[in-house]
Amino acid sequence: MGGPRGTDREARGSLRASFGGLTTRGRSFLAAGIAAAVCAYVLGQPGLLRVGVLLAALPAVCVVVLHRTRHRVTASRRLDPARVAVRDEARVHLRIDSVSRLPTGLLMLQDRVPYVLGPRPRFVLDRVEPGGRREVSYRVRSDLRGRYPLGPLQLRVTDPFGMVELIRSFSAQDTLTVIPAVEPLPPVRLPGEAAGYGEGQRRALAVTGDDDVIPRAYRYGDDVRRVHWRTTARRGELMVRREEQPAQARCTVLLDTRRGAWRGSGPGSAFEWAVGGAASTVVHLLARGYQVRLLTDTGALVPGPDGGGFHADSTDTAGLILDTLAVVEHSAERDFARAHDVLRDSTEGLLVAFLGALDTEQTDVAARIRQRAGAAVALAARGQQSAQTEEVRMRALREAGWTVLPCSPGDALPALWQSADPAQAQAAAGAGGPGGGSR
Repeated sequence: MGGPRGTDREARGSLRASFGGLTTRGRSFLAAGIAAAVCAYVLGQPGLLRVGVLLAALPAVCVVVLHRTRHRVTASRRLDPARVAVRDEARVHLRIDSVSRLPTGLLMLQDRVPYVLGPRPRFVLDRVEPGGRREVSYRVRSDLRGRYPLGPLQLRVTDPFGMVELIRSFSAQDTLTVIPAVEPLPPVRLPGEAAGYGEGQRRALAVTGDDDVIPRAYRYGDDVRRVHWRTTARRGELMVRREEQPAQARCTVLLDTRRGAWRGSGPGSAFEWAVGGAASTVVHLLARGYQVRLLTDTGALVPGPDGGGFHADSTDTAGLILDTLAVVEHSAERDFARAHDVLRDSTEGLLVAFLGALDTEQTDVAARIRQRAGAAVALAARGQQSAQTEEVRMRALREAGWTVLPCSPGDALPALWQSADPAQAQAAAGAGGPGGGSR
């Protein structure tokens, strides 16, 4: 007994909610019908009463009919692509399938979209036959990086007279990731890069092969063709060649996210330029064969120890770091102590840092971080402090061993990256170019 009563209460509640979907036209007809019925009763006019009943019954009948009409439809959404750079467009495809045995009436679709992606798209479907399908699409674009939810999709159902409008929502949502814009960087020989490092490493492997012959004791199951007879004769025991992969070039990209280190906000700010520069550097070095990871002043490491660190696949690493840069925000840190703790027990091959304003204490920490890397390049933002303070800061970084590239929002990153090549920097210095003060 309890089950049927509960169902009746739910039906009455749902029907009451359907009456809440009356449009302005439906409410006007209902109010006019009630007013006509009251006037007919007061004035004793039975003809006016019939008109009032008709006016009030029409929206009520529309509510009941629309409430009992079950538009059984399914909806799906597809993003193309699901990860897009700022100021690039992505297309959202919506598909509506009717699984009802009856044709639908007028359907209006509205997808919920954050305002930064544009206005909410609306579509009108006149009629969907039983088992039919309709596909519509719209474009989204953002000037701000981030992760934005799309959906849920809302279905608006109306009657032919426009008396009532019901809204039914689907539960499915999707997420669009807007990543920083990535600029292609020129292939340059970075400071401290030697043979067997980066591109030079791959050329050496092509000549000498991948095997580094290091003999070890024979183990059961080893291939006898790998026996190293010279070492066996010298050691008096069976020795085999051991295959070891040569060390791969490594790079850590350090991004300064301290709130007090950057001025301005918005797409054209210095911090957004640094985030885009970090993304471009990561993609460029991964394409050159480096093992790359991203480090911030908070000590957050991507990929982290659980994500494989330097041993993660390059494609997965690029996607993971770009997704992280899509949502990175300012931190409350005062210095780089946490980043220094992360690098304390490791030796980096190359360190590329995007730095904001530094004071004396923070510059000292940056100098200690430099000691953990074979080579270090700092893209230091200008305009965050006075010119004299910035000059003192950059001189201290150079004395600590950093290759310093002063930069400002709007500077062409490929040109700055080109000046990181020591040979080109010296040539520019001899010619009186801007690269002369980079080291």
